[in-house]
Amino acid sequence: MLGLRKIWIFTSALFVALVVTSLINSAFSSSNEAIWLEVKGAIGPATRDYLNRSLEKAAQEDKPLVVVSIDTPGGLDSSMRDIIQTMLGSSVPIVVYVMPSGARAASAGTYILYAAHIAAMAPATSIGAATPVQIGALPKVPKPTKQEEPDQGGAAGDPATMKHKIVNDAVAYIRGLAEMRGRNAEWAEKAVREASTLSASAALEKGAIDILATDMSDLLKQVNGRTVTVLGQQKTLDTAGLVLVRQAPDWRSNLLGVLTNPNVAYILMLVGIYGLIFEFSNPGAMVPGIVGAISLLLALYAFQLLPVNYAGFALMLLGIALIVAEAFVPSIGMLGIGGVIAFVIGSIILMDTDVPGFGVSLPLIGAFGLFSSALFGIVLVMAVKARQRPVVSGQEELVGAVAEVISNFDNKGKVHVHGEIWNACSHTPVRQGQQVRVIRMNGLTLWVEPITHQIEEDES
Repeated sequence: MLGLRKIWIFTSALFVALVVTSLINSAFSSSNEAIWLEVKGAIGPATRDYLNRSLEKAAQEDKPLVVVSIDTPGGLDSSMRDIIQTMLGSSVPIVVYVMPSGARAASAGTYILYAAHIAAMAPATSIGAATPVQIGALPKVPKPTKQEEPDQGGAAGDPATMKHKIVNDAVAYIRGLAEMRGRNAEWAEKAVREASTLSASAALEKGAIDILATDMSDLLKQVNGRTVTVLGQQKTLDTAGLVLVRQAPDWRSNLLGVLTNPNVAYILMLVGIYGLIFEFSNPGAMVPGIVGAISLLLALYAFQLLPVNYAGFALMLLGIALIVAEAFVPSIGMLGIGGVIAFVIGSIILMDTDVPGFGVSLPLIGAFGLFSSALFGIVLVMAVKARQRPVVSGQEELVGAVAEVISNFDNKGKVHVHGEIWNACSHTPVRQGQQVRVIRMNGLTLWVEPITHQIEEDES
């Protein structure tokens, strides 16, 4: 018993020691590690998911600092605003760093840079061009003049008024960020209204950013000792000996990035539509219908997150409907040709190309346009050949066919034709084995007559 008690005490002490060591290591690791997040390319749903979840995780683990390196041409307003809301509500200080040299934080990137606790840039980088772009195929209009100001009688629904409202809303938004972080609000307004841009050195001079750093180690060195306001409280940063741990996007963010790629969403939509077409034309095939339904649902999910031009989407649907109609309503190719033209035009304008990074590749559109044309051409050629073939079944094929009498009959009997036994009627008596010709059909009864040359040979 004494031995078992000692073993139990030793095991318990070892367990407690391991737990305490783990907690100490975790606390030390958390206080000594900063998170490095990378944003490259257009800002969209995948970027939003990656940044928001990473920032929330950093707050839960009580990380001392998060550094977001950014190189973007801009992106979607909805994704940008969600990211900024998460940044403003974060309990962890956030540094946004435009890097490497040659990178930019244009359009939506400028707003995110202004929302950071500390804004930094590498040499030979740029920010600005933050004018919002209205999507949805509305006419592009110039900035209204004083005579056209909405407050002086402009209609609430006309394009000039809508454009003015969007710009004013963006100006108020970025000025609010600038005032919160103590940055140059006047230049920020110019970046929105006039698409003004600044180099890294000019941005530092004008007070649009806080730090001009050559690399990541220089950034941490300059950040050390700075005081920032986090959720209303002053916090002094201590980055001496801090280790940056790069946190790449996980499988979920990567999958979302693939699905919301305009080219992938475009392909999924076409696979979905063609799959359903094949399933409806061949009921019971199953595989085309299942693949088509899944692809179409994924495409629709992606489209609700992307800047879709619904006029282009409608043109694509019209084009596909015309191509399908050609197979059922022959029009010597007119419906099919019109469908291909509408399909290609709709594909070109499907995504609003004014939003950086969210256009559909023209070679991809051309490839699917050629594929659809080739498919339509093959179907048309097959239909023409089918019309030219002789009839091989049905009433038309039986009339004129040669049958063999199964047993003697004067008026009604049975004949064998095309491997089947039919009821037959004849005005002339016929005998077993005699060949007769089908002259007409009456329901399921064949009217036959003896073949003349056979009768003459028998008589001779």
